[in-house]
This record gives sequence, structure tokens and C-alpha cells, in this order.
Amino acid sequence: MPTPTPFPRNQWYVAAYTSEIGHELFARTICSEPIVFYRTEESGEVTALADRCVHRRFPLSESRLDGDRVVCGYHGFTYDRTGGCVYVPGQQRIPRTARVAAYPVVEQDSLVWIWIGDPALADAAAVPRAPWLDREGWTTVRGMEPLAARYSLLVDNLLDLSHETYLHGGYIGTPEVAETPITTEVDEEAGMVRVSRRMADAACPPFYAESTGLKDRISRWQDIEYFAPCLYQLHSRIAPVGSVPAADGSDPEGFHMEIFYAITPETETSTHDFWAVSRDFCVDDAKISEFVHQFNREVVLQDVVALDKLERVIAEEPEGVQELSINIDTGGLAARRLLKRLVEQGEKPLETAP
Repeated sequence: MPTPTPFPRNQWYVAAYTSEIGHELFARTICSEPIVFYRTEESGEVTALADRCVHRRFPLSESRLDGDRVVCGYHGFTYDRTGGCVYVPGQQRIPRTARVAAYPVVEQDSLVWIWIGDPALADAAAVPRAPWLDREGWTTVRGMEPLAARYSLLVDNLLDLSHETYLHGGYIGTPEVAETPITTEVDEEAGMVRVSRRMADAACPPFYAESTGLKDRISRWQDIEYFAPCLYQLHSRIAPVGSVPAADGSDPEGFHMEIFYAITPETETSTHDFWAVSRDFCVDDAKISEFVHQFNREVVLQDVVALDKLERVIAEEPEGVQELSINIDTGGLAARRLLKRLVEQGEKPLETAP
């Protein structure tokens, strides 16, 4: 059985949408680490602690809050928001090692980001941006689907959109997607891969026909930016054939969608598949929002079914099975190299830690 894909440490990952976390205990596993989240009563700041009591490993997420302190539901060990134990039953002295890990978190662009790794290395300024999720003049639908497959399979999937023609035909795929060559750029310093596909004259798939009202053939742009390891954004432009943005950047004939994914490993063979679609047209039309949400979720679930199957295939295959890669795989292969480098970098501090 092949070794599951390891994930980079010392990185920011999306843990939740901001709306998911309130002043109650909320559990989620990130990079194989069980974590409990909650908001403080007065300031509303998000706290993230290891979801295991130091005493007998009882899940803190199955316990209760006393103000901003977590009281273990098994034996009453009590922790403040720094992870420090402030009460143990039956004795006055609190053991020095009575502490659970506290994780750095950042709320930004309607997302809760968490740092997995050495807290001393966490830099809030390095959290990548997804500004369209809560930008004025745009509206967003969103969701999250559990994926029973390693996160690297979703990275491959999203960086090679030629599969839209075959897996998502009748939804977002048309023949032109698979037939149109791509351009790929890699920014090693920024840890980013760009993949672009520009279709000057393409069929309008149902997803865009129903949401934009365009029925004839279209000019369709797909410009991907992937910031390893977690953030993926597809800048999508749909317009009548022959339409191009003006020199000043205005684009009155264009319809713009920002398709967002946060690819957050749950374990080595499961993933939190966060997705969202933001648009700059018909922003107050609830019927279009409902259509975009339902239709896009169906597309996401088609990917989930396919990748879950692929994970099972990989688990059953012997080691050393070779893949064949072609031109459309350049973006995905570049992402694999970036992830491999980040994994290797993340391992070094752990190996040298006292």
C-alpha cells in the first residue's frame, strides 16, 4: 500500500468559516490533530485548543464551557484560553505539565485560519487573502464537503480543469475546456502556481447560462491561482464572444465569478473540502444565489465521488505504480513539487526541536 501523502507543517490552513464558530465548543480535526474551537464571551475572539484533556485524553469538545474556560467532562480539569490548566480535582497544586496546546488563529475574509506547527513561527501577515468572500458589491454562496481522500488528490483535480469536460459535462464542462491548451507559471518564492486557459469561442454550459442569462457561444476565461498548501482561487470571466475588458479595467459585458477552495487535510487520507462562489452580478437575486449554491454543490459532490473512488484505488495498488503525465498536468506537477518542498521544510524544525 502506498504511503499516504504527508502534509506540510508550519503552515496556515482554513479551519472553518467564521459563521461556524460561536460561544460553544466546536470540534474539527486538522492535519490529524483534534482541535476544539470556541469564541470568548466578551470579545468574541476565536480560541483553538488541543481537543484532548491531559489527564485521561477525554475530548474537550465533549465537555463544557464555564465562561471562557473549558471544563473537562470526565474529571473536571479546567483550562483557560491559553491552554493552561487552572484547576485539577482533589489538590491545590497544579502540575507544571498540565497544559494543552493552543493554536494561533487569524480571522480574515470570513475565514478562520489556524497555524499547524511551531507557534513561534506563525506570521499573521502571511495568511493568504480571499477578499471576494466578503467584498462590497459581491455576493457569496459557500459550503464544505467531507472528502474521504488525501488532500493532494483535490489539488491535482483543481489544477487540471480539463476533467470538467468529462466529469462535469452538462454542468460546467464543454468540449472546449479539454481542447484548449493552458499556460502555467510558478512563483517559487511565493509558493504559488498560476494556470490559465482562455477560450475565445466556447459553448456556454448550463451553470453559466442559467446564472448569467447568456445563451449563445461565449468568451470564457479560467485563471487559477493556487497558494500552497491550502488556498485555491479560480478567477472566472464569462462574456459574449469578442468582448474584452477595457484598458482601464472596466468590463461591462463581462460576468465575473471567483471560485474559492480551501484544501485542508483532516487526516492523511481525508480532507475538508471548503468551497465558495462569489459573483459581481445580480448580487441581490436570491433565486440566482440558490441556483448557484445548489448547482455548484452538485459539481463539488461529483468531484468528491470521483476522488473517494480514486483514494480506494490507490490504497489497493502495490507501491511503485507509475502514472502517465501530459501537457495539461504541468500545473498539478508544479503544485506537487511545491508541496514536497513545504513538507521537507516543515519536517526540519520538528527533527531539531529539543
